[in-house]
Amino acid sequence: MILNKVHHIAIICSDYKQSKKFYVEDLGLDPLQEIYREERGSYKLDLALNGNYIIELFSFPKPPPRSTRPEATGLRHLAFEVDDLDTSLLDLAEKGILAEPVRTDDYTQKKFTFIFDPDNLPIELYQK
Repeated sequence: MILNKVHHIAIICSDYKQSKKFYVEDLGLDPLQEIYREERGSYKLDLALNGNYIIELFSFPKPPPRSTRPEATGLRHLAFEVDDLDTSLLDLAEKGILAEPVRTDDYTQKKFTFIFDPDNLPIELYQK
């Protein structure tokens, strides 16, 4: 078997409207397709970054919360590269999204930090 690329990442949210705003308006991902699946009471929103399909945002009735943070089993976090971390953090702060203190990766010497989506999913922002 040969893996070609990551096709997508699926995220289940507790408040679809709030999470859709976060990923589309606050982070700037592009909606490709939105489907409401009546039999499941569930939305599915396909999101792209720079034209590449990357995230499926799902809503389901009453999903259980993430059990622990940050080292729970399963997906640890999403990471996005940004051209300028300081500018990105100022832009997010204007939208009311605050970040953890900026750190420096001991190995690469690049700056990074974390923000959190509406369901407290950690999202890393990593300096290019």
